[in-house]
Amino acid sequence: MSESAEERGAGLLRSRGMRVTRPRLAVLDVLAGGGHLEVDEIATAVRARLDSVSTQAVYDVLGALSRAGLARRIEPAGSPARFEARTGDNHHHVVCRACGAIDDVDCVHGSAPCLDPTGTHGFVVDEAEVTFWGLCPACLARKADD
Repeated sequence: MSESAEERGAGLLRSRGMRVTRPRLAVLDVLAGGGHLEVDEIATAVRARLDSVSTQAVYDVLGALSRAGLARRIEPAGSPARFEARTGDNHHHVVCRACGAIDDVDCVHGSAPCLDPTGTHGFVVDEAEVTFWGLCPACLARKADD
C-alpha cells in the first residue's frame, strides 16, 4: 500500500520536530507539485485545498518550512520571493530576463559548495548561490520573430 501525500507530509514535518497542521500539509503538497512559486500562487493553491487561510499564515508556514529545510526561498534580483521543495542539494537557478521564468541548474562540480571562495573571513561555507541570467527559449523565439 502506497503512502499518501498527507502521510508523507506529516512524516516530513515530524522528522523536523514540527507540529502537523492542515496549512503546513497543504503548503508542502503545493510545493511538491514542483516549480518556483510566488507566495500568492501558493496561497491560491492552498485555499483550493482548505476553505480559508490567510496570506500571512502562508508566509508563516513558508518561513517555518524554510527554516526546517523543507522549502527553499529564492529571490532573484528584481523579482518577488519564490519557494520550491527542492532543498539540500546546492542547486542553482537560471532566470529569464524578459519573462522571469526560472529553472534549476544542477551543481556543476557535484559537491556543496560548488564554488570555493578565496577568503571566508572565518565563516564555514556550506552553500553557494549562483543565479544565471539570460533569455528562455520562448522569449528567444519571440525576439527572433520581432
